[in-house]
Amino acid sequence: MTQPYPAVDAPHPDSANEGCPGRNPDGGVDTPLEYRLDAAEATALRKIASDLADVYGAPSLPDFFDQAHAAEELLPAGLRSFLLSFRRTERAAACLVHGFRVDDVLLGPTPEHWRQAIHGKSARDQELWLALCGMVLGDPFGWVTLQEGRIIQNILPISGDEERQSGYGSESLLEFHTEDGFHPNRCDYLLLFGLRNPDRVPTIVASVRHTRLSDRDRTVLAEGRFHILPDTEHIRQLEKDAPGHPALAKLYEMVERPPLTAVLSGDRLNPYLRIDRPFMRVRSGDTEAEAALDRLMAELHRVQQDIVVAPGSLLIVDNYRAVHGRRPFSARYDGTDRWLKKLTVSRNLRRNFSGYALDSHRVIV
Repeated sequence: MTQPYPAVDAPHPDSANEGCPGRNPDGGVDTPLEYRLDAAEATALRKIASDLADVYGAPSLPDFFDQAHAAEELLPAGLRSFLLSFRRTERAAACLVHGFRVDDVLLGPTPEHWRQAIHGKSARDQELWLALCGMVLGDPFGWVTLQEGRIIQNILPISGDEERQSGYGSESLLEFHTEDGFHPNRCDYLLLFGLRNPDRVPTIVASVRHTRLSDRDRTVLAEGRFHILPDTEHIRQLEKDAPGHPALAKLYEMVERPPLTAVLSGDRLNPYLRIDRPFMRVRSGDTEAEAALDRLMAELHRVQQDIVVAPGSLLIVDNYRAVHGRRPFSARYDGTDRWLKKLTVSRNLRRNFSGYALDSHRVIV
């Protein structure tokens, strides 16, 4: 087994705050943990993919996770231990796993649209590895509003969507955001698996734990003074595919009457974060809340890191500890563009109970 770097079990640099994992008041950078698969582990993963091929069906569908609930135990012990430690200790806001096999020729061209990608099988092995890693962290789930309820989704540029604030945009900066930050049942972990990225387009990650904020700003941001509206992609896909779906009424209500929420929660100096600036607003006249939000965004930009999710690499973002985005790039639409697989994971799927859809507890509204 190749030792991860930084070492998962190394003493935390902020020894003065031993009881509060991850607290670091120095305003530094929250470096992602890294793990590199060795040759034996990569070989073992290929055998797992071969043995499980078609046994439980497509990893992108809900039934896979209910039928293969113990399959994650087949992962190499070192990798599984690394993922469990990341989940348990919260020592970093993101981590990377390198060394999964991706054959660019066998993968075939980057699809023109996610509608094509969800029916393809060329990335089945990679979807399986992504699914198993997600199962170590918790319960993978999807949305009835996105990619026809698929659990594993596709991030790729779509012609005509260049300026959109979504995983299908390219020309515009994808602003920092908590994944599905508008929703109370948003994921705990966001997993991005690299299939193709020839232009080395960076994913941007920024951890809240190293932001420098005044006591007053922390107080304001921890109060229910902010609205987060659903991002337009949830509404757009459902309006086109199922205009009569009851989930649309729920989304429209969240747009018209969004609840007030806090941006920061939990420990005052080591908080959790919930933010999606392009889809946020404050109550009319609340300039104090607006200014505090702007200062938090400035701090997140200060501590941001560019992370290139290369083919065969897996980026995992703690959705309560960090925000993510993407640098702009020029898509070619020639089959060689950036293509990632995405998985969202919950530590407690029961909290979604009132939102089950499609007869599956893993597909929510």
